[in-house]
Amino acid sequence: MPRMIFLNLPVTDLKRATAFYEAIGAVRNPQFSDDTASCMVFSETIFAMLTTHDKFRQFTPKPIADAKISNQALFCLSADSRDEVDDIVGKAEMAGGVADPSPKDEYSFMYGRSFEDPDGHMWGVNWMDMAAFAAQSDMANA
Repeated sequence: MPRMIFLNLPVTDLKRATAFYEAIGAVRNPQFSDDTASCMVFSETIFAMLTTHDKFRQFTPKPIADAKISNQALFCLSADSRDEVDDIVGKAEMAGGVADPSPKDEYSFMYGRSFEDPDGHMWGVNWMDMAAFAAQSDMANA
């Protein structure tokens, strides 16, 4: 079985956060969702657990950081193309997120952009041409 990742993100408005993540392509799994949490599925191995602050406090004694003013983590999703990167960031902006709070990554082998969700959590979306990356690495090592 492949290793899976579950991100747990505290959100101030669960319905708004759920709608935002649905707008960018995640699917809510009702089996692991209720009025305190939404399990948002990005793929067979990537899940974001959106939780109310009260629910999140059940898992940690530490204070919940305000992601709009501080940052502890950056999350990144892969994309299959440059167009998909732009599509996801565009959907995030249309759903109430902030597009490109970080500089764009523009290389011959990689393209990346970012967005911030309504609670301030930062996400990157990157596409990489592995063949071009390998060719560039081979030339650098020659």
